Amino acid sequence: MSSLKLSRATGAIAEPALLETLRQAAAALLRKASALLGRLSRRLAQRPVRSTHPFAQLEFYAEAGAPEGALYLNGEFVGWVRGVQRL
Repeated sequence: MSSLKLSRATGAIAEPALLETLRQAAAALLRKASALLGRLSRRLAQRPVRSTHPFAQLEFYAEAGAPEGALYLNGEFVGWVRGVQRL
């Protein structure tokens, strides 16, 4: 008997070596995908790391005589809000 196989679905003839190569490639691809999904699931399962730094605090002054449109970040002047007459 010949070492060639007949595909029932397509009627094409395929060699066992080609089928084995395709099977090995599919198995390798599935192993890679499994490893990738495993790493992703472990990352998603971890709790988010909380920062020890406080959130930046954006400030403006609304008192008489304060510079209009001036913005401060953590107490330091960072710039002006263009076109702002009053905050």
